[in-house]
Amino acid sequence: MTVQAVILAAGMGTRLARPHPKALTPLDDGRTIMTQQVDNLQSAFSDDLRLTIVVGYKLEQIMEHVPDASFVYNEAFDQTNTSKSLLKALRNSAEGGVLWMNGDVVFDPAMFECLQPYLLDDISFVAVDTSAVSDEEVKYTMDAEGHINQLSKSVINGLGEAVGINYISSQDKDKLIRRLNDVDDQEYFEGGIMLTIQRDAVKYLPVDISQFYAVEVDFADDLARANEQLNLSRVNSGH
Repeated sequence: MTVQAVILAAGMGTRLARPHPKALTPLDDGRTIMTQQVDNLQSAFSDDLRLTIVVGYKLEQIMEHVPDASFVYNEAFDQTNTSKSLLKALRNSAEGGVLWMNGDVVFDPAMFECLQPYLLDDISFVAVDTSAVSDEEVKYTMDAEGHINQLSKSVINGLGEAVGINYISSQDKDKLIRRLNDVDDQEYFEGGIMLTIQRDAVKYLPVDISQFYAVEVDFADDLARANEQLNLSRVNSGH
């Protein structure tokens, strides 16, 4: 089974204040955030992986960094948000569902063992962490059937945080493409997801990955936390 995966890495990452794309931020283990993501994907899916990276800001640096990937260019990277980067990637995708992630997430490679059954069953999902709920993060709530009914930074009484790793099934993909096209240029892709829930009755399962680490690196403190997790993981594995 081919797994189509997309990394959204077009943004400028101004909050981290680095001279390069945020995805190329070095980690303590010698890799960059992007290399850690690509390593995790290749380890999980090997020859079945079809990897696309959405580029924009300083795109040549990313293309040289991961030369074996395919690339989609968001030429309006300085005027649009993740909704439009994901839109371009989904329009460029082959038939079938698509797994995607923000280009600034440092995460446990073992997470894919938890996510793989949903990929195999072609079920739309949002990976969530129920161990923490921060005001700054994208939060979610569920309906009576256990599907997501609210997903945004402004959610009140959120049940957990979305970690920035998601999947849209083959049957739901065209609906998400349409809604990502509908939302404002400055909207996050979660806005497109919400429109598919509200207007198209698309159902997304919140998949709890709290037992694994996943750190979205926006600020220096986040980078320190990501490195702590990587170092702890190395110690636990004996490397």
